[in-house]
Amino acid sequence: MSRAVLPNGIELEYVTTGDPTNPPLLVVNGYTSQLISWPQGYIEQLVAQGLFVIQYDNRDVGLSSKIDGQAVSPGAVLSAALKGEPLPDVPYTLSDMAADGIGLLDHLGIERAHIVGNSMGGMIVQTMAIEHPERISSVTSVMSSVGDPRVGRPTPEARDALLAPSPPDRDDYIAASLTSQIWASKKYCDLIWLQEVAAAQYDRCFYPEGATRQLAAIYASGDRSGGLAALDVPMLVIHGRDDTLITPEGGERTAELVPGSRYLLLADMGHDHPAPLWPVLAEAVGGHIRVTTAAS
Repeated sequence: MSRAVLPNGIELEYVTTGDPTNPPLLVVNGYTSQLISWPQGYIEQLVAQGLFVIQYDNRDVGLSSKIDGQAVSPGAVLSAALKGEPLPDVPYTLSDMAADGIGLLDHLGIERAHIVGNSMGGMIVQTMAIEHPERISSVTSVMSSVGDPRVGRPTPEARDALLAPSPPDRDDYIAASLTSQIWASKKYCDLIWLQEVAAAQYDRCFYPEGATRQLAAIYASGDRSGGLAALDVPMLVIHGRDDTLITPEGGERTAELVPGSRYLLLADMGHDHPAPLWPVLAEAVGGHIRVTTAAS
């Protein structure tokens, strides 16, 4: 693990895997998840595609900077957004989180990178492409959406499970992780793996306070539809048919908006990346990057 201190004062914990002379792939995490939530076996399969993989903790999670003490009500932000009213102040937005990722590339001396993001990470990489297109070689947006609250809405059960407070006790926290099977792949859901990841994340950094600020950032950042429609960056969109947290309409709409994008809908994938699908996902990302590189 290494640490990057950005000009904006944010410090990002990161790790790299693979040959740094290979094309760089910046991997961006989802809501409240730490870099260790990307299974090492999957990362190794991405490396086997001939990529130099860079993972990092977003701000307010894991071992990166925490915005301690800055309170915000995600519900109030969402309510104002839906009503078209002025938004309450938020500590940061997805644009700030996207700038963090670009800052990490600066720290590593990387001029342009391929980027892939899951869920909120997909929203962040979309924002990177819209706001920093000169730095992006290609985008892969996985199990994500466009910021329009009418598109890709979660089922009530998935929404309630996501928004439930994290239990402070370690055993309770691990037990609560099993609720994520609500949105996981039906065919490949691994309850043991869910608990192992929860235990590892709890032990590495239990910081539920960051969840409210990350959620407020999502709600405050608005609809990216216009920016996506104007993109001139190669885009691959991947979604799972079993996803109940961001339903497939979110991926479909992303692909519809981005000119020339490719859409891959996987029948046995939920809001996760189960081990049996790692070869499929890695080949999809690697193939997208190879096609992009050949065309440039």
